[in-house]
Amino acid sequence: MAAMNHTARIALVGDRSDAVRSHARVPGLLEALRVREGLDLDAYWIPTEDAHQGLDGFDAIWVLPGSPYRSEEGALAAIRTARENGIPFLGTCGGFQHALLEFARNVCGLERSGHAENDPATADEDAVIVPLPCSLVGHEGTVRVAPGSRVARLLGADRIQARYHCNYGVGPHHLDVLRAHGLAFPGSDESGEVRIAELPSHPFFLATLFQPELHGDGTRAHPLITALAVAAADHASAR
Repeated sequence: MAAMNHTARIALVGDRSDAVRSHARVPGLLEALRVREGLDLDAYWIPTEDAHQGLDGFDAIWVLPGSPYRSEEGALAAIRTARENGIPFLGTCGGFQHALLEFARNVCGLERSGHAENDPATADEDAVIVPLPCSLVGHEGTVRVAPGSRVARLLGADRIQARYHCNYGVGPHHLDVLRAHGLAFPGSDESGEVRIAELPSHPFFLATLFQPELHGDGTRAHPLITALAVAAADHASAR
């Protein structure tokens, strides 16, 4: 684990609400990272409507659950900032969905691509994010991880138990286009549905449909959250 020579600044992008369980978990997870891992993050909550600019000065960007966001445009801008500037990024639940949407529009050139929750009128052929056949609200299940992927190395395992709280996921008809432009999907559930995305060409760019912040009792950060903190520390040290 790299030593932290500078306090890493992390942008927590989302419309903070006490009603969102994952939001309530974040302060405890940050404290666990400080006490257990020696990773002291300087965290700032950024509402989606304020996420259009200024995030390039952060050492990590975490787009949290809580969609539909007040500003789809702001969430997408935060993700694009992380992707284009090599800033460590984690997107969970809604953050996963919007990471795929941003990639589809700005990398794959699918300008009409949409999110069915944000815009129910999105044509089926343009919907990158679609309603799940079965709701995952309150669901827990196994995610299988591809050997050799970054996420497999971070987890040290080929499968994990994951907790969800969502009704939307990636539309399978866009997966080949996303893959062709460099996005990888190293994690899926037992029926083969995509649950993890990563950008191998980026220093640290991960997104999960599940919510790792709900892992355990909240007294220890999930390995992927710890990995984001380590990547943020490395980014801060390189500044």
